[in-house]
Amino acid sequence: MSPDQHGNDLAGFLRARRTQITPRQVGLPPGPGLRRTPGLRREELATLAGVSIDY
Repeated sequence: MSPDQHGNDLAGFLRARRTQITPRQVGLPPGPGLRRTPGLRREELATLAGVSIDY
């Protein structure tokens, strides 16, 4: 498997898991505005992981 394919597989896996969790389930406020896609936003996931959003 090429490194590019591995990165694409990982991105797909993480996106799929992120859509299955709501902010309410992890104790976060829902955040402003409507969500274009279900689940956690990248910023919310970064907050939970304790890393910067830019990371």
